Amino acid sequence: MGEENQTSLNEFILVGFSHLAELQILLFLLFLVIYLVTIIGNVLIILLVKYSHSLQTPMYFFLVNLSFLEICYTTSVVPQMLIHLLTEHKTISKAGCAAQMYVFTILGLTECCLLAAMAYDRYVAICSPLHYTVIMNRQVCSQLAAASWITGITVEETQTTWIFSLPFCGSNHIQHFFCDIPPLVKLACTDTFKNEIVILAVSVLFIMGPFLLIILSYIQIGYTILKLPSAEGRRKAFSTCSSHLMVVTVFYGTALFTYLRPKSSHTPGSDKMIALMYTVVTPVLNPIIYTLRNKEVKGAFKKTMVRIFSTQSSKM
Repeated sequence: MGEENQTSLNEFILVGFSHLAELQILLFLLFLVIYLVTIIGNVLIILLVKYSHSLQTPMYFFLVNLSFLEICYTTSVVPQMLIHLLTEHKTISKAGCAAQMYVFTILGLTECCLLAAMAYDRYVAICSPLHYTVIMNRQVCSQLAAASWITGITVEETQTTWIFSLPFCGSNHIQHFFCDIPPLVKLACTDTFKNEIVILAVSVLFIMGPFLLIILSYIQIGYTILKLPSAEGRRKAFSTCSSHLMVVTVFYGTALFTYLRPKSSHTPGSDKMIALMYTVVTPVLNPIIYTLRNKEVKGAFKKTMVRIFSTQSSKM
């Protein structure tokens, strides 16, 4: 018994998709393809913005931050999940579990704040277009991005440290494919009521806070768009923020459902399916949404391709 407790303190077993033994290879290939598309898509966006003069605007500055964040976000979870799909022993050390939770939660909260900053950018662009370049200057954009990262790091470092100060004993099986907060707290061999209250408070304040700012921004944006005299003007104004609105809907829809729903509704199966949405699906959707629905990005991509092929042709 003492040996089991010692093991449970030093390592955990990520149950993941062990119940789908016959589908392990298929799931590995599926998630590997999605992961590679995610990395390639987000890297392409970063490079496209960096080398396209037409995309040197605040909106695309934030998009580069979001793409970099998504690369780190999905990389904190998916590679280990892929390894565990191919191995029988799905263990993770306590230190490794803590590191994964630190990175994952910090990036998750940072994305909440970054999406709010992007909503503010769209609000200024549509509601105060004449003052846009003055208000959203390089310094302000850098400060908003830095504030998003600092908030994520400060809040989640404190919360994760507190969670791993809990005593863990008995079973060391985490009913998930990565070290997420709810399934890990369930393994604590002490009363976690206070911890759950704090987790809920942090979720409400730092997930709902940015979300409310986004909602308020879009209420004002919608009101301003409806006052535009022409249908074409309204269409163009809405198209500039439709991509961001879709990303917010997907990200917040899964995040709110995960961390703000009643504890009694949590089941291992539903938790894994929802987690797949925000760890695997959302990161791959972002570059697709921002490229397929954005004329500026598509135009910059075409110009870049023409420039590359023209250079290659001249060399030949």
